[in-house]
Amino acid sequence: MKVVKFPDLITFPDGTKVRPASLSDRLKDDQWRQFGLYLDEKWHPSWPSEIIPWEDFGLPKSSTQAVDQILAAFRRAKAGQHVEVGCWGGHGRTGTVLACMAILAGVPAKDAVAWVRGNYDTEAVEGRKQEEWVLWFADEVKRRLDLAEEKHR
Repeated sequence: MKVVKFPDLITFPDGTKVRPASLSDRLKDDQWRQFGLYLDEKWHPSWPSEIIPWEDFGLPKSSTQAVDQILAAFRRAKAGQHVEVGCWGGHGRTGTVLACMAILAGVPAKDAVAWVRGNYDTEAVEGRKQEEWVLWFADEVKRRLDLAEEKHR
């Protein structure tokens, strides 16, 4: 399978598109980008964006807040907005978010990391903790959907 190198768009199985980026690929005056979700505070975006506090090679400082932010960014992309996702190097944290978005696009949780490594970058998602966090993300999203469904009964 061909590995895509950023900043090309990633097209998820449901057709949603997101552009991954690294800080070295940072484009200050980018007319394409409408929203950015960044996983490193060094981005200092001057465009519409959110930052998820997330240490390199680690996990988000607030997992529940990170889920909210990933869900919101994916909704934007699914609605057709041009969304960029980036961290320092564009591999670990960016890959982890892309794997979470792959789940939202219909990729089974157990296959999400492999899907991102096959369709984005072979070095995406760095380490066991980030791989496990992707599975936790899937469980958390399912739990939230179950709670919402329960409220509507």
